[in-house]
Amino acid sequence: MSYKRRAAAAATALAALAAVAARATAWHFRRRTLQRDFARDGYVIVRGLLTAEEVARVNASCSAEGGVASHAYGRDDGLGRRTRLSLWNHPGNDVLGALARIPRTRGLMEWLLGGEVYHYHSKLMMKDARTGGAHLWHQDYGYWVNNGCAFPRMGTMFLAVDRIDAENGGLRVIKGSHEMGLVQHGVGGAQAEVDPTRLAYAKRLLETVQLELAPGDAVFFHSLLLHASDQNKSDRRRWAILVAYNRVDNDPLIDHHHP
Repeated sequence: MSYKRRAAAAATALAALAAVAARATAWHFRRRTLQRDFARDGYVIVRGLLTAEEVARVNASCSAEGGVASHAYGRDDGLGRRTRLSLWNHPGNDVLGALARIPRTRGLMEWLLGGEVYHYHSKLMMKDARTGGAHLWHQDYGYWVNNGCAFPRMGTMFLAVDRIDAENGGLRVIKGSHEMGLVQHGVGGAQAEVDPTRLAYAKRLLETVQLELAPGDAVFFHSLLLHASDQNKSDRRRWAILVAYNRVDNDPLIDHHHP
């Protein structure tokens, strides 16, 4: 190989290494920003976590004959409507199992929660057009504390399969409410709901945010974040994949329906 060719090859290799280093540096600073925002607000939104092609594969996996959507059951919201959901504890070797394991999901949650995590459970939440039910204001840890999880070192990745907004029952959060600690929950029908007095405090002092998500966008939120969603009164369905994670050092102290 001539000197000019060797020099050109070396320059190309150096440029490729520089590009990799630049991407790594950018992701490092982005993770730092996400950590800061997560600690402050109790949640972060990652736009375009999955590509359009990847979202299509997730949707196809859910909708396939014998897929998770076919195993769904209904949950009444106590307001005359119901949401369908399918829940599983162990990620398989399919598209949905990979979704729970990849660095973009599990890896980021480990950064946000400050330690190694494992898959707690996943579910497909389906609010069908004109029939999908509401989810009352609650904290996920309000459920999980009863499973023997001693600490709220837990979080959820909420992935939009469809476009999600206020019209089709999109997620609402109270920014910074994770700092209120565990709020007492009462049970109304099949759902738990936070104490109305503490909820009023949160709404008075903190900002309530209606989240709008495109397919492939994801919200990572802390298990103490107050969140809710309204009924789907639109002509559009609202499907989302939720993957819950628990830190390895927070292994449940009692046997229950999740690992």
